[in-house]
Amino acid sequence: MDSVTEVNIIDVRGHQRGVKPRPYLCSLCDKRFLSKAHLTAHIQKHTGEKLYSCSQCEKSFSSQKALINHKYIHTAKYKCTECGKCCASNNKLARHRRSHSGKKPFECTVCSKGFTTTGPGALANHSRIHSGVKPYKCHMCDKAFYVSGHLNNHMRVHTGDKPYKCRMCDKAFYVSGHLNNHMRVHTGDKPYKCRMCDKAFSESGSLTRHMRVHTGDKPYKCSLCNKSFSQSGTLQTHKRHIHSNRRPYQCPFCGMMFKTSIEVKLHVCIHTDTKPH
Repeated sequence: MDSVTEVNIIDVRGHQRGVKPRPYLCSLCDKRFLSKAHLTAHIQKHTGEKLYSCSQCEKSFSSQKALINHKYIHTAKYKCTECGKCCASNNKLARHRRSHSGKKPFECTVCSKGFTTTGPGALANHSRIHSGVKPYKCHMCDKAFYVSGHLNNHMRVHTGDKPYKCRMCDKAFYVSGHLNNHMRVHTGDKPYKCRMCDKAFSESGSLTRHMRVHTGDKPYKCSLCNKSFSQSGTLQTHKRHIHSNRRPYQCPFCGMMFKTSIEVKLHVCIHTDTKPH
């Protein structure tokens, strides 16, 4: 067989109908395609490039089909009464509303992490965390990812591309979600409201963390002792402060090393003769 790989075409009865060449080769992963259009769409997965932009919002897409599907949400009749977002179906609207309430009724059987939907995508991607499988590998460095979208976002670190630009200031972002969160700095919008108190948040993750104040949930468990924490950052601080001898914070006056930034700030007051804030 020559350098143009061929593929057998099998009909519905299992009979071989013929052979088609795959002349279009991806130089990044050696996959072959029947048409140049298929190759172009495939290469965008490596580069993270999104050529098709929505004229009604800041989102961009790697294929025209994805853009057409997206545009439907701008004319959809299923609209969230809390933030005004439009959804393509009643089921998608119900799932979106859970982001405001903080409800995640569908749990992982391994770690009990909650999800807003039973759809296979989110849970399947999450399960790779337990298995350690990272199938999406960067061809420019040694990093690998559980989810293809994370690889696409990572590729912009190499290309420097920040396609999501704020129309109210000069900031730009690698990821559309970061732009959406940033816009709330300008608008002051806090669409994620706690159903148990009067607090509201600009990001869904902040609401999820806040809800643990009410539920007492502490999902982050220390592997070295029996303590649990409501936030992952608190767990990391605990491990560094209690179980590790690493002291990354240095006093600029005497060179003494400390485990936390708070400790070094308190210590510096001795040299400057000031009171800790």
